[in-house]
Amino acid sequence: MFKRFLKYVEITTKITSLFAFLNTLLFIIYQKQPVNVPLMTVFFIAMFIFDLTTTAINNYIDSKDYPEMLPIPRKSAFAAIMIMLGISTVLGLYLAYKTGIVVLLLGAFCFLLGIFYTFGPIPISRIPLGEAISGVAYGMFIPFLMLYINNPLNYITLGLSWDTILLQINVRPFIEFFLFSLVTTFTTANIMLANNTCDIEKDTAVGRLTLAHYIGRKWAVRLYALLYYGTYVSVALMVIFKILNPAALIFFLSLPIVVKNIHTFKKEQIKEKTFITSIKNFITINACYAISILAATIVQGIMA
Repeated sequence: MFKRFLKYVEITTKITSLFAFLNTLLFIIYQKQPVNVPLMTVFFIAMFIFDLTTTAINNYIDSKDYPEMLPIPRKSAFAAIMIMLGISTVLGLYLAYKTGIVVLLLGAFCFLLGIFYTFGPIPISRIPLGEAISGVAYGMFIPFLMLYINNPLNYITLGLSWDTILLQINVRPFIEFFLFSLVTTFTTANIMLANNTCDIEKDTAVGRLTLAHYIGRKWAVRLYALLYYGTYVSVALMVIFKILNPAALIFFLSLPIVVKNIHTFKKEQIKEKTFITSIKNFITINACYAISILAATIVQGIMA
């Protein structure tokens, strides 16, 4: 039963949230910011369980007309969703209680995105914003929440009262966060883009009008490549603006592997044959990103 549950929540696809967490944690350490271990532990559990929940909701909705597609009984599948949603909600509320209104608002927004990704009259996965929203959810919201929880005053201050709303944003830390987050944002978005590019005809036939449908296969493939190259631009800019130590440029050693996978996908967009290039590039780029941040941390420590 447990193995079937893991299949139901597609445990092997959770690399997106895991890498987002790992790379952000390494970036926090590189910046010599404090790490609140208890809150980070709670955040990780809440993030991971909610990631499982969104996948479960997706599979539950998609199998509505074909219950036999679910690896576990439909009633059990629904119960699992409710239990996981309840746990992640309680943990999220605890984090908000400990950290403030910003975490509450952003956390609630993330919950809504996850739930309405495949649920509702117009699911996010069926519109042209799917790639952008999935990329931002994993690549920006997870890192920002982690950075904010550990050092809230460094990024944003929000004060609410019956008479006024006071919002203060520290620009430089936000720029650093934005550039840092682009690697995971672009590589996550490309997983969906590759999937939708392979399925253009099939998706269009069932009314699933994704970004690939609107821009066409040719431009979808071009965007697929541009997003990967954008990750290298972001790391280069981080070094130029002294956000990362030059040692982080070892990240570029991953470029030949990524380029090879890009060319493979450009030749043919077949789900069973070339979609895997997006997974390979995600793992290659984000693993090398982690190594490059770690290398920058070590070199910075030696030079200090």
